[in-house]
Amino acid sequence: MKKIICLSIAVLSLSMLSCNAQSEKPQQIQTLARLDAPSLSLTDFTDVAAASIDGVVHIKTEMTQLTPTYMSFFGFIVQQGVQRQVYNAYGSGVIITSDGYILTNNHVVQDAERIFVTFNDRRELPARLVGNDPATDLAVIKVEAENLTYIPFGDSDKVRVGEPVLAIGNPFNLTSTVTSGIISAKARNMHIIDNPRSNETPLESFLQTDAAVNSGNSGGALVNAHAELIGIVTAIASGNSGNYIGYSFAIPSNIAVKVASDLTRYGYVQRGYLGVQVTEVDANVARQTGARDTKGLYVASVVRNCAADRAGIQQGDIILRVAGKEVNTFAEMMEELGIFSPGDEVAVDYVRGGKAYTVKLKLLNSNGDTSIIRK
Repeated sequence: MKKIICLSIAVLSLSMLSCNAQSEKPQQIQTLARLDAPSLSLTDFTDVAAASIDGVVHIKTEMTQLTPTYMSFFGFIVQQGVQRQVYNAYGSGVIITSDGYILTNNHVVQDAERIFVTFNDRRELPARLVGNDPATDLAVIKVEAENLTYIPFGDSDKVRVGEPVLAIGNPFNLTSTVTSGIISAKARNMHIIDNPRSNETPLESFLQTDAAVNSGNSGGALVNAHAELIGIVTAIASGNSGNYIGYSFAIPSNIAVKVASDLTRYGYVQRGYLGVQVTEVDANVARQTGARDTKGLYVASVVRNCAADRAGIQQGDIILRVAGKEVNTFAEMMEELGIFSPGDEVAVDYVRGGKAYTVKLKLLNSNGDTSIIRK
């Protein structure tokens, strides 16, 4: 039986730890600006690996746990004291600015008391947590350094199924490991993010690849043939062994750059919501609702006074496009919304009673307004 697992690897020190025109997408903040993609071969990945490998780091975290110790005293079990146990866990990260901002998975660093980063040239530096986002399983850490090699962001919307990719990370603590594969699928919702903050919905729309990754690859880079970062490696499909058996999953770069930008500016992700509950239009839903085909998302309900409600979208409508992009799955809609902020206007194309409509609406935050939410 297959299962999905996250990819940080724990190594033990004492015991086991485990809303009519297409809207423009928001620009990145200056420190996360994309570079012009280098002209590299689509078939020879040696130049791609050489251009990218210094931009991936090894992350070691340190945690402590206090465990009570007991003794027997005249037949009674009495607590004797507390034993302090130190644990180390390992993962990967991607340098995204020359002055030391590093993007990784939240599950790599979320419980860390201390964080250390080792570069490809074997230098080690302490790092601090800038911010984390459980809803996407992303986090940003920072080291005090300059002139670092970093990997420029690519446009994950342009990624095509069948496109060759490299995964770079530190599986099983084997540092600076490069594997190759192709994009096997897009917009996969694997239902593996189960611990977001209480008022947030997990945002899953993974790139699926057959590039081999294993425990320790979490937070590592998925790069295209132009040495651009198109994803953050996060999870694998595994057997009972917990090891790679054919597929791995990465958070698309367009989601990652939005999250990283917000975490570095605000310490909290400014997430825009439509305020609808939707159902994917398969053959069964099409028969029940009278839809003409199996495209789009059926609006099952609309949250009162939220963005969709204010724009006039109603229960029974079928949303076809968000910001000009077709959305046929919940994951596709969440991925597109995930790059926008409260206050951004996006175009939504929908069908009602067989007639097509387009409305431009303003996204709102989880509080129902457009104010900045801070941690």
